[in-house]
Amino acid sequence: MKIQERTGPGGNRSVTSAQPAMGERLPTPPRERKPALAALAVLLILVGALGATMLVLRAGDRVEVVKVTSDIQAGESVGGHVTSVLVAEDSSINYVKWNQLAALKKLKAKSPIYKGTVVIGDMFANGAELPAGKASVGVALKEGQYPSGIKSGDTVAVYRVGDTATGGSRSSGSSNSSGSASSSADGAPIVEKAKVGSVKSDTDSTISSTNLPVTLIVDEGQAAAVAAASSAGQVALVIVPGN
Repeated sequence: MKIQERTGPGGNRSVTSAQPAMGERLPTPPRERKPALAALAVLLILVGALGATMLVLRAGDRVEVVKVTSDIQAGESVGGHVTSVLVAEDSSINYVKWNQLAALKKLKAKSPIYKGTVVIGDMFANGAELPAGKASVGVALKEGQYPSGIKSGDTVAVYRVGDTATGGSRSSGSSNSSGSASSSADGAPIVEKAKVGSVKSDTDSTISSTNLPVTLIVDEGQAAAVAAASSAGQVALVIVPGN
C-alpha cells in the first residue's frame, strides 16, 4: 500500500531560492521617458537643417561676369575672346558684369591678361598703355613669312628677307645709331626678341585673305627698321625661346 505524504497549505508550490542563480540576468527597471529631452533633440535637428539651408541659399547668390578665353596683350581690347561665368557675389571685388560687355570692348588692357582670367574693372583703361621705351608696329605678312599658329603674346625674332634684303638691311642698320637694328646679310635679325601684340583672326572679314596683319611690340629704336622692312614686304617672323 502506497502512503501519500501529506503536506500543509501551499505544499504543492515549488520552493525557489531567494538569491538568483549564477548566470541569470537581473530584471531591468522600465526606462523613464523624458519628453523634454526628446523635444530638445528635435529642436536641435531643425536648427541644424535650417542653418544648412541658409548656407546653400547664400552660396546661390551668384553674378554673371566676364572671363577671357584667350590671352589679351597690353593695349588690346577684349574683342570676342570672352565668355560668361557665374561667381559668388562679392561687393569687395570690382567684377565686370556680363551686361557691361559692350562698354568693356571700348577699353584697352593696361597689362597682359591671360586665358581663363575673370575680368575686373582695374585691368582696363580708356587708352592703350605701352611700357616705357616700347613702340607698337604693324606688319602685314604673307603665307610663309610667319609660323603656323602664331598668336598674341608669342616672342618672335624679326628678319628682313627678299632679293633686296642685303642693301635694305644695311641701310636700316646704318640709320640706327643704337645698333638695335642690324643687317640680315649675315643672318642676324632686325629684332632679336619682339612681343606679338595682336594677330588678326583668319575669320575676320575686314582683312585680306592673302595677308596676315600682326602687331609687334618692339623697342622704340627698332620700330623704324621694322616698319621699313614691312612696307617693302620683306618681314618674316620666327618664334624663339622665351614664350
